[in-house]
Amino acid sequence: MSPRGVTAAFAGLVLAGLIAAVALHPGPARSQAPAPPADPQLVARGAYLTAAGDCQACHTAPGGQPFAGGLPVKTPFGTIVSANITPGGIGDWTPDQFYRALHQGVDDEGKHLYPAFPYNYYTLLTRPDSDAIFAYLKTLPASSNNPNRNQLPFPFNIRFFVRFWNLLFLKQGPFRPDPHKSAEWNRGAYLVEALGHCQACHTPSNFLGGPKRDQAFRGGTFPGWFAPDLTPNRRTGLGSWSRADLIEFLKTGRNAHAQASGEMGEVVAYSTSHLTDADLDAIATYVTDRPASPAIQVKAPDPAVMRQGEAIFVDSCSACHRMDGRGTPRFFPPLAGDANLQQRDPATSLRFILAGVRTTPTANAPTPLSMPAYAWKLSDDQLAAVATYVRNAWGNAAPAVSAHDIAKLRKSLTFGPGPAGAVQHGDLARPGPETLSLPNTMSGDNGTANAGRAAPASAGSGGRSGAQNGGASQGHPAGVTAGGPG
Repeated sequence: MSPRGVTAAFAGLVLAGLIAAVALHPGPARSQAPAPPADPQLVARGAYLTAAGDCQACHTAPGGQPFAGGLPVKTPFGTIVSANITPGGIGDWTPDQFYRALHQGVDDEGKHLYPAFPYNYYTLLTRPDSDAIFAYLKTLPASSNNPNRNQLPFPFNIRFFVRFWNLLFLKQGPFRPDPHKSAEWNRGAYLVEALGHCQACHTPSNFLGGPKRDQAFRGGTFPGWFAPDLTPNRRTGLGSWSRADLIEFLKTGRNAHAQASGEMGEVVAYSTSHLTDADLDAIATYVTDRPASPAIQVKAPDPAVMRQGEAIFVDSCSACHRMDGRGTPRFFPPLAGDANLQQRDPATSLRFILAGVRTTPTANAPTPLSMPAYAWKLSDDQLAAVATYVRNAWGNAAPAVSAHDIAKLRKSLTFGPGPAGAVQHGDLARPGPETLSLPNTMSGDNGTANAGRAAPASAGSGGRSGAQNGGASQGHPAGVTAGGPG
């Protein structure tokens, strides 16, 4: 739907719900005395729950103080900047006000919060857990950071309209255990549905940004990424993973099938790697008990494209991922049978190929591994061919990738080395020195803060001397001829 269509639909929704919305206006929260100092056990429990809720990932800007906010969050409706949740931001709040923010999406002044803050999932939190999280946040070092948080265009910058969204998509909690399931299953459901808010990324959204509950965990699209299917579907989901595989991935960020990076890398680094073994078991119990997404028939790709893609793969990819696509588990991920490669939306895989990727280090797997960027080396047609090939070779099956898909994503990325220390793990909008190799730069600098330093000019190949990254031939990407590699 076009932006004009979204605006028109939104306006119709506003008119339809006006009377009900006014009746449901929450008003300012009543003033209450500040809570007494929390006991150490409550604070420790709150710290654990805050990790389980993955609060740090969104409420910390690159290079900024943890939990001090300022991180731009891109949505289909514009950019929202995360809030400061240190005592410098919520120091005057009461436990009741904090619980209402989680439960109803309303701040201390009675203003509606935008659902980029996933209160429609946090509403399932119990009051004791909310109080423990609040007690922990009150112990953090205060920050005075006060970013301009609302950067949405009209009419989405009017918070009043969020009331109508809530009428459609907010089902207030708290979580109610299923009496027909085990205690472990219910604990897993609470961690996944409430604290972990996994559906916020892994469930498709409609044109208003509301979750399609009938397609829960079947994969979700958001700007520049696709969060993969988490159902037991054996091709696109977790059906080929064992319980032990899932637990290992959440605990260490890698297993025999995959490695955590990008947005999911932050989830593992800040959240799941800090959970107890009992809670990881509970998550595995719940996730593996979900219904599998339906199988989708995929049209076979053009044989000529597959041949071109295979030639590029052999030349540029097979050294790590092997000719048979089996890779080296826990080091270079297998591509044969890889669920992430076979998603209906290839955005995440294309992003990794274009921008490169770095696995997220954790305490249990502290050594990061990197894949170089290929945006500088391969044209849109060549990248589309190799992406189509790996999505359909070795028994894989997924829709073909077009050069238009590549060009669209390429435009959204910024390439080039940034200042040392400015790139956090998971930031692929501006690839860091661990992944980027530009043409006509010193190859000896790859993997260092100096990556991207220009090679000195000389009469050598490409007009540059020394060990260097590939140069550009006229009319083609760096180091690539019209016929392609291989």
